[in-house]
Amino acid sequence: MQPIISISDLTKTYKSGHQALKRVDLEIRKGEIFALLGPNGAGKTTLISIICGIVRPSSGMVTADGHDIVRDYRAARTKIGLVPQELHTDAFETVLATVSFSRGLFGKAPNPAYIEKILRDLSLWDKRKSKIMELSGGMKRRVMIAKALSHEPEILFLDEPTAGVDVELRRDMWGLVHELRQSGVTIILTTHYIEEAEEMADRVGVISKGELILVEEKTALMKKLGKKTLTLNLSEQMTALPEGLADWTLELKDDGHELEYVFDTHDERTGIPSLLRRMSDLGIGFKDLNTRQSSLEEIFVSLVHDGAGSK
Repeated sequence: MQPIISISDLTKTYKSGHQALKRVDLEIRKGEIFALLGPNGAGKTTLISIICGIVRPSSGMVTADGHDIVRDYRAARTKIGLVPQELHTDAFETVLATVSFSRGLFGKAPNPAYIEKILRDLSLWDKRKSKIMELSGGMKRRVMIAKALSHEPEILFLDEPTAGVDVELRRDMWGLVHELRQSGVTIILTTHYIEEAEEMADRVGVISKGELILVEEKTALMKKLGKKTLTLNLSEQMTALPEGLADWTLELKDDGHELEYVFDTHDERTGIPSLLRRMSDLGIGFKDLNTRQSSLEEIFVSLVHDGAGSK
């Protein structure tokens, strides 16, 4: 299957000399949810802005559904909807007029039924006659999402869409994302709420200091780079680790009432059964045990830290 977005050797250097993007190569598949993660200043918004035609690249090529974003920008831009971080819209217009006008900007024929559906999905229908200036910050964010969807784009960019918004909007928006994905819309999101990316994304890209340091299937990433933690609640307090457990990297926790073992999920030599047998041989009992998988956030922090340390 041809990628719906193809990015090749993309760079961006501003007049100040700051290189925001460094030779980025990326392909995004049609119909997937792709999460772009990175710390502030990593280049996430610059990358999105270039694809959406807001910022011109210094070099490289980007296509959206086969259309070059520079040479064939009108066709490329029609394919894309963008929900930016900042709220920019006409404060004196009504919600309905703003969203309807946005559809017309892309040359789409009026479709009141479609606009009504968007507004209802985003809990905006009752506010359709209200002026933008009368709305709360959360409602203004909903309007931005409605504008981005007004021309029925095949690609939707969500740049930090839930930063600073209420829980209700976050729930509504992710419900809408699932619905859009089922209809074939490709969704690219940046977020600081990594648990959302962990729940929603098919693939994850990590960008740091303008470089795309990793692109991976989310489940494969967590399996390959994640760690598991085995915690044993000991029957009796242990003041020190016996020499007989030296083959495992163990740590006493909770004043000696817990034994913790952190191991790589992809390492078949972790030897948990052997550890438990050795503990039994040494007369060390435990009342309970549990394992915990590393979160995507922990993996992300580790990747960015390692990438920064290798420079």
